[in-house]
Amino acid sequence: MIYDTIIIGSGPAGLTAAIYATRAKLNMLVLDKNFISGGQMVDTYEVDNYPGIPGVTGMDLGAKFKEHAESLGAQFVRTKVKSIKKSEQGTWLIEGKKETYETKTVIYAAGAYHRKLEVPGEDDFSGMGVSYCATCDGAFYKDMNVVVVGGGNVAVEDAIFLARGSKKVYVVHRRDELRASKVLQEKLLSLPNVEMVWNSKVNAIEGSDQVETIVVENLKDGSIREIIADGIFIAVGITPDSELLAGLVEMDKAGYIIADETCKTSASGIFVAGDVRTKELRQIITAAADGANAVTSVERYLIEG
Repeated sequence: MIYDTIIIGSGPAGLTAAIYATRAKLNMLVLDKNFISGGQMVDTYEVDNYPGIPGVTGMDLGAKFKEHAESLGAQFVRTKVKSIKKSEQGTWLIEGKKETYETKTVIYAAGAYHRKLEVPGEDDFSGMGVSYCATCDGAFYKDMNVVVVGGGNVAVEDAIFLARGSKKVYVVHRRDELRASKVLQEKLLSLPNVEMVWNSKVNAIEGSDQVETIVVENLKDGSIREIIADGIFIAVGITPDSELLAGLVEMDKAGYIIADETCKTSASGIFVAGDVRTKELRQIITAAADGANAVTSVERYLIEG
């Protein structure tokens, strides 16, 4: 069987693409290595900025996306994709764990993943005080103490955003100066409720049911400090899951696949959607928009040949 399109990944971009592809009556398939669909939103305890569904858990929102796709007839296969190659006939061959699939087009929606600190308590309190998205979860920490880890633009922007509503924001950075742009640095350092914790790293995240204490080590003198906080926002980088397309499509220096809102890549027949694409804002709603745009581009591609 030759599919019209195969979607790789079942986060918000992939699931939206599945909804649009089935509504367009395309012969399609979704391949995903994860047992639970939803991508990064599954790790978000509460999503409060998706229009029309306030206060929903990330797990429930992911389930709603998948249920919608399945109700329209979308087919899902749980498998790890090993390779993507072009056939002699110009179609694409996707090698799974047990089977190879052939398709006219590919919508690559494998997403990205946040780099972790890899410290005790990080996984235990994920969604219960540990967050990787200030714009997603910051509103839940109004008048509370929070910690931001990182020194780049994202970390500083997160700290500035959180300072608007939080009681106090501690910024923990391994160096004695920030890597963020000067404009952002000046704005951050001018805020009265922000405290910089220089030359330091997080050793552990502690608490009972939720985050309560952040254990920080000074890298110069080895001293240990315990910061009482209700939440910690980790902003030490994001890694796009783009290795499967290495050598097939153009990417930027960070590994994001280069494409505009049409989701067209440099390779004919391969489209990209979601956090793995070059873009300014990575949120559930922008990933969903990509999924819709990708299918529209696929339809046009199939018609025009």
